[in-house]
Amino acid sequence: MPEYTDLNTVLQKIPAPDEKARAAAQKQWASCAKPLGSLGLLEDALTEMAALTGRAKIELTPRTVLVLCADNGVVAQGVSQSGSEVTGIVAHALAAGQSNVCRMAALASCRVLPVDMGILDFTPEPGVFESRIGNGTADMTRGPAMTRAQAEQAILAGIELVRMQKEAGIHLLATGEMGIGNTTTATAVACTFLGRAPQELTGRGAGLSDAGLMRKRRAIETALAVNKPDAKDPVDVLSKVGGFDIAGLCGVFLGGALYRVPVLVDGAISAVAALCAVRLCPRASAAVFATHQSAESAGELLLQALGKKPLITAGMRLGEGTGAVAAMPMLDMALAIYQGSTFADYGMQPYTPQEAQG
Repeated sequence: MPEYTDLNTVLQKIPAPDEKARAAAQKQWASCAKPLGSLGLLEDALTEMAALTGRAKIELTPRTVLVLCADNGVVAQGVSQSGSEVTGIVAHALAAGQSNVCRMAALASCRVLPVDMGILDFTPEPGVFESRIGNGTADMTRGPAMTRAQAEQAILAGIELVRMQKEAGIHLLATGEMGIGNTTTATAVACTFLGRAPQELTGRGAGLSDAGLMRKRRAIETALAVNKPDAKDPVDVLSKVGGFDIAGLCGVFLGGALYRVPVLVDGAISAVAALCAVRLCPRASAAVFATHQSAESAGELLLQALGKKPLITAGMRLGEGTGAVAAMPMLDMALAIYQGSTFADYGMQPYTPQEAQG
């Protein structure tokens, strides 16, 4: 049985970061035999992980990338190059260990867990965790993508995924997604939260033509006009113009904050979900760790809204959690130094901060 069935209860229970653990991690970094702050954002990331978990002893393994899969009714508006059937095909490949993220995750010693949040007409199969909210969402250009109750159910399902991973001994999570049409829903959510027009944020997704891009923009404009999502109410936004995958990922970030498990953001879609989580509970920001800056139009703006800086700027937009997994070896290397030689081991005096000479 899920531990929580009420979203408000979860939001109230999310703790603040542990400042003692943060200070201990900073002290550990200061003792490492290297110039102060010389690993930059990698040092910051591990320090924030210590504050989140409440332990200066940082562990990054074992780890899992959660790939939430769902279909979107807005595909009927011609917003994607592929049909909805592709979501199920890729979910099958994820379960078989054959998808793009699976190949990258194998090199990063990371488990891949595909989750069916609402794949259209999907038959359950081994290797795909079932957490279905519905058989795909409705077409958001004609009304809400889902009910408010379904949005809350999807968020709670994401929180429950984190609980199960925590109980299985997982120390680090990455967020991935698969769902034809989900750059359209993610853009609609981003436009609402960022106060930007679809013309500014809508990208080509998996490679739309000019005509396809125009259809996508019109679909987002229509969905926003028809549904009038309330930017002050993230659940309202998710229910009206989101997707089961985005709502579930929102729950994963909330669950990371609740259960003190670091969660790596992938690209624009998971960044939108992270922003939903932080708008629901600002303390959830402690569990949100940026990995790369998506090449999608909203990628940079979403990270700015989250107050996060990417470790990687490589123009990636593959999805499935690939960008988040790509950052894992960098974090491993930083941890090796964090746990490595100290100035005392070298018989040296540690570096101390120096005042700039004017």
